Amino acid sequence: MMEMLADTISRDRIVATYQSIRRYIRETPVIEADGADFGLSSSRVSFKLESLQHSGSFKARGAFANLLNRRLPQAGVAAASGGNHGVAVAYAAMKLGVTARIFVPSVSSPAKIDRIRGYGADLVVTGERYADALVASESWVTQSGALSIHAFDQVETLLGQGTIGLELEAQAPDLDTLLVAVGGGGLLGGIAGWYAGRIKIVGVEPEAAPTLSRALEAGKPVDAEAGGIAADSLAPRRVGELMFPIAKKYVSGVALVTDKEIQESQEALWKVSRIVAEPGGAAAFAALLSGRYHPEPQERVGVLVSGANTVAVDFCR
Repeated sequence: MMEMLADTISRDRIVATYQSIRRYIRETPVIEADGADFGLSSSRVSFKLESLQHSGSFKARGAFANLLNRRLPQAGVAAASGGNHGVAVAYAAMKLGVTARIFVPSVSSPAKIDRIRGYGADLVVTGERYADALVASESWVTQSGALSIHAFDQVETLLGQGTIGLELEAQAPDLDTLLVAVGGGGLLGGIAGWYAGRIKIVGVEPEAAPTLSRALEAGKPVDAEAGGIAADSLAPRRVGELMFPIAKKYVSGVALVTDKEIQESQEALWKVSRIVAEPGGAAAFAALLSGRYHPEPQERVGVLVSGANTVAVDFCR
């Protein structure tokens, strides 16, 4: 059964998904940085900037994959989110003329809440964490008949996120390793499904929200702590059932980072390369910057900068 789940997110299906969503998404750039500029021993680091994706994060890919490849009821769609998934579903719904109701917890950042409202979705702020918003969303789906767009535990969501791997392999074909942040695991599962062991995939998650680490220890998805600076994007309580067998099969390991290391990563990305990243978006780079992940001397490392929905940058007037 687990083998079948791992094979569901296949290269052929990701290619087909890419063909369906490509007119609605950006092919985000890859920039090469000198590792020495960050104080790293690595000669080069390749940053895949999903922070420049429509709606401010990679989540737009999964949102469009759902709205374009599933039958939409008259009641529209509903989604629970720490923030970015809700922003993405609201954006995709606006572009496609679909009614959307988005449920977010109080921990969601003002930047994400403002973007959801700005895209015209019906916004409901409820509970303290993603799990609370998910319960409210599921109740609304039962009541209304709306289609649930799950943030990570839905085949179309993983296939959409897997299109990042499709783009990145063409843009940076010589990568040895890719660092990817983990929340519910839709991003990691989709990308790992694309590469299917051809490069090393390393998950990165906050010490305050070790969802994949706990799952790997237990041999199945289990509840974990759900706190920390990136709680609005990387703290869903547990990873998805769909991504877990993919992670077991294709993910080489998990690096845990502290809130301080994530903050330092945000600051370094901005100061050195003028890359804006929210805490969850900077988490993958935190593993490299902090030394939690140690590359070999000639190892070519890629880092996914997954989101930029933040108000943390102050601009001089």
